[in-house]
Parts: sequence; structure tokens; C-alpha cells
Amino acid sequence: MNRLQERFRFLKKQGGKAFIAFITAGYPSLSITEKLTLRLAAIGVDVIELGVPFSDPMADGPAIQEASQVALKKGANLKKILKTIRNIRRKSNVPICLMTYYNPVFCFGEERFAEAASVSGVDGVIIPDLPPEEGKSFSRFASEYGLNVICFVSPTTSTCRIKYITDTAGGFIYYLSLTGVTGARSKLPAGLARDICRIKRFTSKPVCVGFGVSTRHQVRELSRAADGVIVGSAIINKIKENIGRKDLVGEVADFVLRLKG
Repeated sequence: MNRLQERFRFLKKQGGKAFIAFITAGYPSLSITEKLTLRLAAIGVDVIELGVPFSDPMADGPAIQEASQVALKKGANLKKILKTIRNIRRKSNVPICLMTYYNPVFCFGEERFAEAASVSGVDGVIIPDLPPEEGKSFSRFASEYGLNVICFVSPTTSTCRIKYITDTAGGFIYYLSLTGVTGARSKLPAGLARDICRIKRFTSKPVCVGFGVSTRHQVRELSRAADGVIVGSAIINKIKENIGRKDLVGEVADFVLRLKG
């Protein structure tokens, strides 16, 4: 059982729900990513999802795409990100998931990536463009090195496929609150609680909701049905608002604290 699984087990015993914060690694710099991760862990964020910047991020909306481009221009890459995670691990045991696309993993080498991620202190991996059916070899390497492979379920996923994905996935089930790409939304689709309950009929694994979540009210509402809530673009937007300011980390942490409630 790794840090991610232990965190969800603890929350379940306490009757709590996970707050998962997404930030793009290297935006606006890897040093700020390290500081921000440590601060978010200190204020009670349960899981940090670090996005590996990629040139063609098909699942990401405008905010995260822009953050990825900035990070890439500043030289962020997988090796440097793993080094940053090793630095974080010297000071914090907060569960960390990497959200990456398959191309960087393929170029790095599946087994080499799984080993390097595990040694660096990564707990889970999310690869949006690697369906479970095509990711069997990577899943074997991930299992060997103690990494959870987290899989998506969307509003259009069939019942048969939900069964397959929930059997295959590790760590938690990532439920997409809407179809399309990431991005803060003022209003989320109706019926999310029903959809979450539908998934829970097939698994005892935690079900966490992401894509579009951007307000404290949305976090509170979704937490009633889900085991965790993921916020990304709203946090990236707050980082952008504070680039160049001395207390960027503090401003973003205060924003996240308000979201958590």
C-alpha cells in the first residue's frame, strides 16, 4: 500500500473526502512548483496532481495548455520534474500523482519511467491517451514498482466499460464531470451525484471528480457523493494572476484553502 492508497484509507476511516490539487510542473518555474507543492501539503491538500507539460495536450483546456507551453519554454522536462519530486520527498509525504501523456513515457521507456517515477516518490500515474486495453504492458511495470495507474470514466462510458475500467484501475477512479477538455466552469452538469453512484455500484475504489470544478460550492456539493474532488484550471488561473509577485505561493495557497472550505 503506497501513500495514495493510505491517504484514501485514512480519509474513509475519518469520514473525510479528498481534495486533490492539480498544478502544471514547471509553471511558472520548477522551484515554485516545489514550494507550492510543499505549501499545499502543509494546508491540508490530500493529493497533489503534477501535470507533465506536453506540446499536444489533447485533454487540457486553454489555461493548462498555456501553462504547459510556458513550462516547456523554460526547460521543464520529465527528468527535471522527477528531480523536483525527489526534493519534495525530502520534506513531505503528500501523495503525488503524475498526469502525463503517453509520448513522454514511450520516449523515456515504460519500465525505465515506472522505476524512475517510483524511486523519485511518485504514487500514481494518469495517462489520458493510454486506454487500459492498450496500456497492459505499462500497467505491469507500474504494478512491479508500486505505482497506481489511475483511469478515467466519462459521462459517456458504457456500463460494460465501467466494469472493465474499475477492475483495471488503481488508486482511484477519475470521473470526468463533463465531456471535452479541462477548464473552470461556473456551472457543472446536472446528475453528477447519480453518475458517481452508478460507478460505485461496480467498485469499492474511491471515485474522484475532476474537470470544470472551480468554486467552493462545487467542491462542497460534489464531496457529498464523491470520495474526492480535483481542481486544476482554477488553481492554474490563480497562479497566472500572481506571476511576478513575491507572495505567489501564499496567494495561491490561500485561494486553495478557501476552495477546500
